[in-house]
Amino acid sequence: MKLPFRILTSLLVAIVAGLSGCGKSLQQGGTEQLLTSNAVDRVVSQIDFTPLSGQAVYLDDAYIKNIKGFGFVNSEYIISSLRQQIMAANCRLQETPQTADYIIEARVGALGTDMHEVSYGIPATNALSTASSLVPTAPPMPTIPEISLAKRAHHIGAAKIGVFAYHKESKEPVWQAGVKSGRSRSREAWFLGIGPLQTGTIYDGPMFAGARIKRPIRDILLGTYKTAPEPTPPVKYDAAHEFPLAKQLEQKREIKSLEPESDKLFYASHEEQVKLKELADQAANLEKATAPAEEPKQ
Repeated sequence: MKLPFRILTSLLVAIVAGLSGCGKSLQQGGTEQLLTSNAVDRVVSQIDFTPLSGQAVYLDDAYIKNIKGFGFVNSEYIISSLRQQIMAANCRLQETPQTADYIIEARVGALGTDMHEVSYGIPATNALSTASSLVPTAPPMPTIPEISLAKRAHHIGAAKIGVFAYHKESKEPVWQAGVKSGRSRSREAWFLGIGPLQTGTIYDGPMFAGARIKRPIRDILLGTYKTAPEPTPPVKYDAAHEFPLAKQLEQKREIKSLEPESDKLFYASHEEQVKLKELADQAANLEKATAPAEEPKQ
């Protein structure tokens, strides 16, 4: 006996309603701070200070101090991140410009977050309530709530930093990193109210309602994504570039590395040991020849 189509439809709706759930992200403060800080970290990691390695440098943060970010991600976080990257490049970071030979100047062009949300279903509307209010004899109609089969939210953190360096005395440009930008992402998804399923650059792996998803489901959700390498940009304002003075500094470092240090011990090779022995024998023979003759005993 076949069931009528209406009955089958009703059963399907009942099953879906029974299996559905409800999930909601109550607060996003921590997520927004992670997004902005991760965006800053991704930008700073792209800046290579090795052209100034071994030099006395000073970080001029005059164009960063007035930046107010979200929570703990502010100008102090950006300055500290740059200082860490400068010291990681073996630069001798100075606390005052008077003791430095080169000035590193940095600026921030962007720091913030955006959010995009998409729902698959019927959005919330008060059209019927508005229409019923226009008819005096019509009963009041309630607002239709949102009925979504699925929903997803996409949070984006963005940061943009530019850095360059010049000689303190001559003001001659030495090096520039170009304008670097980075984005961090956080994605949340719900299906039939179940969620959120969280992925993005601020997570170590897929999360479900704040809890990490274990393998093998985690491996299936991660997948593999192949991205083509970014092409090397030409030498222009927003690209990394080394000026002639940076080449001179590199040559000086190479020459200094070839100079032997007086406090180090160097072991002679076999040929050098033979030469030293010959010189020692010659010195001994010379000493015997020049020594005064002994008088004969009477």
